[in-house]
Amino acid sequence: MRLGVLDVGSNTVHLLVVDAHQGARPIPAFSHKAELRLAAHLEDGDRLSERGERLLREFVDEALQVAEDKGVEDLVAFATSAVRDAANGEEVLDRIRAEKRVGIDVLSGEDEARLTFLAVRRWFGWSSGRLLVVDIGGGSLEIASGIDEEPDAAFSLPLGAGRLTRDWFTADPPPADEVRALRRHVRAEIARHVGEVSRYGPADHAVATSKTFRQLARIAGAAPSADGPYQRRVLQDADLTDWTEKLAKLTSAERAELPGVSESRAPQLLAGAIVADAAMDLFELKELEICPWALREGVILRRLDSLAG
Repeated sequence: MRLGVLDVGSNTVHLLVVDAHQGARPIPAFSHKAELRLAAHLEDGDRLSERGERLLREFVDEALQVAEDKGVEDLVAFATSAVRDAANGEEVLDRIRAEKRVGIDVLSGEDEARLTFLAVRRWFGWSSGRLLVVDIGGGSLEIASGIDEEPDAAFSLPLGAGRLTRDWFTADPPPADEVRALRRHVRAEIARHVGEVSRYGPADHAVATSKTFRQLARIAGAAPSADGPYQRRVLQDADLTDWTEKLAKLTSAERAELPGVSESRAPQLLAGAIVADAAMDLFELKELEICPWALREGVILRRLDSLAG
């Protein structure tokens, strides 16, 4: 069947169309996305602005037309931290649901972690043993660990790269004291949850997903995306520590000149590196392997599983 997945994220809203059936690898057929940066449209601290709602409504219009044009039989739509954190998030979605006749579910942070874990497990298989999966989004950090397709531990923290950049940095590049303050904050937040994972024993395979990790691995020497999804890519702890220090001294424009770093994501790459470095250090990980599958693929796989049932 042809399945569409509409992902309303903190940075990007993305429609992914795939050809998929139970027991087979979903094959991407078409992608339509826009960087709406919904998290930046929160006003009064926690309400999605009228402009943010209008941008989202317009994209949903486009996505539904694209889905129809591409022959999508089943559309699954979900929203993550930007809408989840907005005080009026459900109100906004209710209006869109009524007007566009499309259901958009708000995923909890734990659901994000669990679905991303499922995608990684299916990608690497059972031979990976106990998996530890780390995912840095625009608004949140998700971590999950387990031996099966359902993780033993799964949690979400408000440590997304975009969120931290907006909340902690006042200049480009940020002053050293702001970088250090963020580093302390991030490490304290993650450290509170290390025991939830370590109580089950060390991971056999540590994996990272998300654009932040892909960009960090690329600047540290991993193969470019043009080499395809089956190229093994890893991020070494020592390389990440070095690059975190370098990124702190670069402007966003200078970061955007690095291999694999987009101009739109360059401003938040330092905050992402600080989170990644903290996670690797606190969980005592020497390397993370980059997985090309993440949350969207987890949603697709869960949907296919439900249809088969």
